[in-house]
Amino acid sequence: MNKSAILHIPQSQYAFPNSVNSMTIRLRAAIGDLTACILYIGDRACTKSPVQFSPLPMKPVARDELFEYYEAVFEVPFNRVCYYFRLESGEEWTYYYADRFQSELPDILLEGRVIEGRSEYYQYPYILRDEIPDVPEWFKNSVVYNIFPDSFATGKESLTIQEKQIPLEDGTQSKALLGGTIRGILENVGYIKEMGFNCIYLNPIFTAGEYHKYDLLDYYHIDPCFGSDEDFKELVNEVHKNDMHIIIDGVFNHCSWYFFAFEDVIRNGETSKYKDWFYKLNYPVNRPEYGREPDYACFAYERKMPKLNTSNKEVQEYFTGVCRYWLREYKVDGWRLDVANEVSRDFWRAFRMAAKEENPQAVLIGEVWENAEEWLKGDAFDSTMNYDFRKYCREYFAFGNMDAFDFAGAVSNMMLRYPINIALGQLNLLDTHDVPRFLSLCKGDIRRWKLAFILLMLFPGVPSLFYGDEKKIEGISEPEYRSPMPWQSKDRELEEFIKKILDIRKEFISVESSYEVLQADKESGLYSFIRAGVKGRLLVCLNARDGEERAEVPERKEILLEESVVGSGNQYIRISDFGFGIYVID
Repeated sequence: MNKSAILHIPQSQYAFPNSVNSMTIRLRAAIGDLTACILYIGDRACTKSPVQFSPLPMKPVARDELFEYYEAVFEVPFNRVCYYFRLESGEEWTYYYADRFQSELPDILLEGRVIEGRSEYYQYPYILRDEIPDVPEWFKNSVVYNIFPDSFATGKESLTIQEKQIPLEDGTQSKALLGGTIRGILENVGYIKEMGFNCIYLNPIFTAGEYHKYDLLDYYHIDPCFGSDEDFKELVNEVHKNDMHIIIDGVFNHCSWYFFAFEDVIRNGETSKYKDWFYKLNYPVNRPEYGREPDYACFAYERKMPKLNTSNKEVQEYFTGVCRYWLREYKVDGWRLDVANEVSRDFWRAFRMAAKEENPQAVLIGEVWENAEEWLKGDAFDSTMNYDFRKYCREYFAFGNMDAFDFAGAVSNMMLRYPINIALGQLNLLDTHDVPRFLSLCKGDIRRWKLAFILLMLFPGVPSLFYGDEKKIEGISEPEYRSPMPWQSKDRELEEFIKKILDIRKEFISVESSYEVLQADKESGLYSFIRAGVKGRLLVCLNARDGEERAEVPERKEILLEESVVGSGNQYIRISDFGFGIYVID
């Protein structure tokens, strides 16, 4: 037995409550090492000595190149849980408890001679209702359409491209590059809903200087290039009237160098009452010319966006006020939070408290590009933007750098990072305003894009589509991937495909639908998985390579969608290059 590979971490993604009477416990082992893994659970506060334990066989739920992951999901009639494991590898076996291996449990535990002995098991001390990790239920059931406002629309299925500059009261200017408006979004709510989306996420809409609106000037008003505050209120009402939700972008890591507080620092230097709102100020503070280093901290190296000191209590109070205002006055349904991992954790604790006081069902989504485990423990965000989903899809579907086995291991590991409830609320994506279009990464091969999109929509989590993907927008550089919505395109083939997949998701997939990898072999491009859902079990087979693959298929009740399926038998189908099959089975 390879004991060095065994891992269990109490009160983590390896041991957590799903509800007040349900828990999940996981254990990692070397791949192919264990022949049995048995979990023993007991009531830590039971009146009997020794503690009465019940055995639960654990099953392997994922594997990668090195490890196999075991899991047990079970109901518990008590809220104080102690537990240990029995691990078997052929004839060899051991108990595993409190990070120790032992071929028998010590007398102090078995005979219960000393009550303190109970603390030597693994334990979950108490299942507290308000500490159960979760995401608002409506968000877990969402399918998100992400809009970059400047690029989207000025009217119903139209965009009149117009670069403009609007003078503001303080002498600064608001700029637009393509001219998209809030009213343009409003007039296309029906278009978005008809495709099958039920949630809209808008990139920044508040008053700012540049067209992208990440250099904030005024957090309490809609940018005049986009329209008015009333336009936005009308948009929110229309979204809600259509049984949809709307999420807005919160940029609190940095602001514009013309933001009132930074303006005061420029004017008054060390005597400014806002000097502690910013980092690394050198006096006098100046706005440097292009190409010169700023003498203050800023977002990345962008001199026009000074970095806010989010550890400052006054800064926290100001922006929790912003948070409350848009939730209360405009009834938005949540926030996507920009550069979230560079902001003080205390800031996010205060922000979360304010948001949940205004609306307990408001969702908070952090922009975290890496493993977000530390940010999803109930004191900061409900969800994060799952760029790792995109990364693995890029390597597998677009570049062909992974085989099915490695891909399955990567995405399974990605899911196991978090408690189940949190994993079901991750915002999965292929494109955003910050990355090249996925279709371009596929070199324009729509077959590859379709495979990734099928996975995006049928994989556990909350899928998000960036505007214009349905119209085959491509682009590697920023101006390209933020290009104008091609409303004039007559090619509706991909839109119809998207509608069909979203119909399948709506009809067959629920939050509770289990996910099981059926086929993912080394040196194979065939990845298949099963979602057990609303109307039976859904089987999805994806061939991400040139050449034919043979997919194992249990008895099919119904063929929902096929492409490049070139032959079949009773228990298999043959799928040619970059083809797929979606079936109802059993």
